[in-house]
Parts: sequence; structure tokens; C-alpha cells
Amino acid sequence: MGRSLFDKIWDAHFVGTRLDGRDLLFIDRHILHELHAPHAFKKLKAAGRKVRRPDLTFAALDHTPSSAPGRDENTNPEGKPFIEAVRAGSRENGVRVFDLGDPEHGISHVVAPELGMVLPGATHAVPDSHACTVGGLGALAFGCGTTELEHVMATQVIALNRPRRMRIRLDGRLGPHASAKDVALKILAQIGVSGGRGHVIEFAGQVAKDLSVEGRLTLCNLTIEMGSRSGLVAPDDKTFDWIHGRSWAPQGAMWDRALQDWRSLPSDDDATFETDIAVNCDGLAPQITWGTDPSQVIDIGGRVPDLPDAPVNQRNAIERAMAYMGVTPGQPLDGLPVDRVFIGSCANARLPDLQEAANLVRGRRVAQGVHALVSPGSGRVKREAEALGLDRIFKDAGFVWGESACSMCAGANGDAGQAGERILSTTNRNFENRQGKGVRTHLVGPALAAAAAITGAISDVRKLTGGQA
Repeated sequence: MGRSLFDKIWDAHFVGTRLDGRDLLFIDRHILHELHAPHAFKKLKAAGRKVRRPDLTFAALDHTPSSAPGRDENTNPEGKPFIEAVRAGSRENGVRVFDLGDPEHGISHVVAPELGMVLPGATHAVPDSHACTVGGLGALAFGCGTTELEHVMATQVIALNRPRRMRIRLDGRLGPHASAKDVALKILAQIGVSGGRGHVIEFAGQVAKDLSVEGRLTLCNLTIEMGSRSGLVAPDDKTFDWIHGRSWAPQGAMWDRALQDWRSLPSDDDATFETDIAVNCDGLAPQITWGTDPSQVIDIGGRVPDLPDAPVNQRNAIERAMAYMGVTPGQPLDGLPVDRVFIGSCANARLPDLQEAANLVRGRRVAQGVHALVSPGSGRVKREAEALGLDRIFKDAGFVWGESACSMCAGANGDAGQAGERILSTTNRNFENRQGKGVRTHLVGPALAAAAAITGAISDVRKLTGGQA
């Protein structure tokens, strides 16, 4: 019987099975961040232990640093104790920190792929639910809590129940201005926030093949929102070309050996999956969330659902979401005024995301009364964008060109909206109070975010471009 991509990676990293039935997997590399690492370092020290493999362990400061232009560690005072604690723990254990001012500083899920730190067929762990982002390279990644993090730091293995396998086939060709974010939202609308529970999802089909590597990273980023343990796209020549020459990627004879191994990773033709789903993406329009979970989605030309059309067991949640978001059944979102626009986060802050938004913004101005912020995903992305003049395009239009950080994604660094404000955000979660108490968040891709900043309202970007991509 053939094996899936997931099976091949899991089996290659299998160490043993615990008495409680969980498998132990070797973790090739893992990245800490400053919200969870301080407590894990403290627990490790209390147990008289050290980080087992400091050469495979790294720390990123991404959640609490301010993204304000010219920021330093004092710009967000509430974050400084976390920053200092992760620095101290890393010094004691010989862990490399991607610190503020480091040329490779940035969001861990952006930095790891762009450096070649994470490679096809590898395992990866981060104390953050969006560790699954790097599945876009064909790596198997898991988010972990503080207790699990301490275990990984002390042993370089993680204990997990073996997930089931799910394949989601993405059929068709996307419509103008539809991106990987829109594909992810479309999937969420179809399977819901628990549709992937207990599974690792492999994305397949023509759309997955057509996506850029950055798009695949975005697609896998939202896998956790589907309830799954992780997500994967099989590596191919596009993946290998993207990795080749990156700072930490194999070189010379090692590259040739790695490439031979990577080419054997895609799922065998006769591989089996416990769940197999098809999603029709042909002509897919840009998507937008109307409610307070990432599956409450319509396309930009659609309307908020009518309650009689909703499943009975979901009506209370839908009514609550409508009340919080200030929308009504049957209402179109197109034309609804917005107060803020945020382009950033581990979901949509890579160079192609910024280029897509800048192409729409060029020569236009942010609407009066709208606060618009761009936060690049890493220092490298920021430098590359500035070399292309994207910073000038955004600033000339009236955007704030910020520093790299998680920024408004979770509002943990002082970046947040005000109660009652409506925000179009390229992030991955739209829960109540996520971006500030009483803030109403609509998840979108870069195109819809840019269109809203310019028009001052939720707008069908295709109307700005005459339907052209």
C-alpha cells in the first residue's frame, strides 16, 4: 500500500511509542517566541535541565515588539519583560535569538522558510498554533503549548497521537484577484472550523500546484483554523527552486542528495486518506468573513446568510456573530464603511502579498478617516520591499509603513483598534475582541484590504480594476 507525504515524514522521524500510546517524533528544528519561552525556560531550569539541542533551537521576538516605525524594545513597555526573559534564557542555553535589530528578525513563520531553516520532509515545532505555515514547503509542523515546549527543549522529541490523513483537492482556476487566502477561506466556509479535527491535511489539485510557494505558505497557515493538527503541500520543482540558494539551504553535493530525497516525498499514487474532499475553486472570487469565526465567509459579492438557511444548531452562534459584527441577515458587505486596514501577519506579510497590495494602491490615496498599516513579515521582506520602492508607494498613499512584528494579529504589542471600529485585516483570526475590545474584524486577502483602504469601505476590488487581475 502506498504512503502519503504525511506518512513518509512521520515514519522517518518516529522514535518510539510511549506507554500512554503517543508516538515520539524527532523535531529537526524548533523556534521559541517571547510569550511562551520564558515560562518554559523557567520550568526547565527548576528541573535542573538545559536545552538538549541548542544548535537546533532558535528564538524569535515577534509577538510583543511594537511595529511602529523606528520602534525599539521600549516602544511597547508591556512587552519588554518578555523580551528580556527570552534573551536571558537563550543566553543560559546557547540559543540563537533573532533579536530586534538582527537583519533576520521577523515573525518566526516567515523567517524560518525564507532562511531555509525549514526544508521539505522536515519536522518543525513552535509554541504558536500557526506553526503549520511551513507545511507549504512540504514540512510537517506542530504548534505546542508551554508544557510540550519544555519537553521538546529538553528532549528534542514531541509526543503526539498519530493524526488521521485528509486530502483536500482544490480544483479549477482562480478568478481575478483571488489568492491563497481566498482559497483557505473558501475551504473554511465548506468544512468549518472543526472539519479537519484529528487530521493532518494535504492540499492537492490544480490550484495547489498553481499557487506560488508564498501562496502555499498562506494556505497552510490557515490549516489550524480548520481544526487540524497541521497542513502540507507536496514539494515540487517550484519548491526546490524557491529554496535553492537560501542562507541555510544545503549546498553543493548536499543539495544534490537532498533534492533526490525530496523528490521521493510526494504521496504515492495509491496512498490512502481517511477523508477525501473536493473544493471547487473555479472562478473563485475574493472572499471575506462576515462573522466572528474564520468559517463565516461569503464572497465579496455575496450577502450575510439568512437565518432560515442556517443549520438549527448554528443559529444561536450566527445571531451572536451578527450582533457583534453589526450586520443583518441578507445584508451585502460591499459598501460597508471601514475604520482601519491592516496588511501583515504570518498569513499575508510576504513580498508577493505586499506587491499585490501596492499595485492596487499605487497612485491612489487612503480614504479620509481610515487608518491603514503595513507590517512586513520580516526584516528581509522589509528590505526587499524597500528596494522595490513599495514603502514609498504605501507611504505616498497615506499608509503607515511599520516594522516587522505580529502587530495587529493578536494585539499583544499595543497595536489594536478601538471599540466599535471595523477592520479589514489580512490576519487569520476574527474572534470577538481579537484586535481590541469590541473591534469588528473581517478577514481578507491583500487585494480586498488595499481596496478598502482606498475607498474607505468594503469594496469589490474587481470594480477598481475593471475585473482585470
